[in-house]
Amino acid sequence: MPHKLTPLDRIRIERLVWTLDQRLYDLPRASRIAKRREVRANLLEAAADQGTREALRRIGSSGALAREYLGAEYGDRPHHSWVAAAYFAALVPLLLNYVLSEAANAYGNGLAAAHGTSGIFTWTGVSYLQSPLTFTVDASGVSHSGGAWTPVVYVLWLAGTIACGRLWRLLPRPTRGRQTAAV
Repeated sequence: MPHKLTPLDRIRIERLVWTLDQRLYDLPRASRIAKRREVRANLLEAAADQGTREALRRIGSSGALAREYLGAEYGDRPHHSWVAAAYFAALVPLLLNYVLSEAANAYGNGLAAAHGTSGIFTWTGVSYLQSPLTFTVDASGVSHSGGAWTPVVYVLWLAGTIACGRLWRLLPRPTRGRQTAAV
């Protein structure tokens, strides 16, 4: 018996398609879009035939479906995530620069409130994360220079990007034994 799809049915289907799409970001773009369209079309057809509830129940969770698609694309072994690596690589510098900038501004505001006179002051900064900062207090206000990342930060940033994206999984796996050609 055919079912007429209501706007709520379409929203439920789009919700599953959207959550599936979010889990498939490690796939190539064209492949991800093709899978999204395929699932949407199949769900709409099944929902029209059997009802939306039954169609969604039969397809299962978006997580299980995404695991199947990722397994078909990359194999059953755990795989890397370029998306996770990119998020870490892009967001950590923004967050760290914000925190270090706020710390420097707080120190500068403290200098202006405490001294009120002109002068040049040096602050060592946040240990191991940044180089020393030089603050200049004068009638126009407080300005500072310095505070660059230390090499430790760059090493941690690179290690974090590799760990977050599980990029070591890109390395070829050693084979346990070589197959010999049949003679």
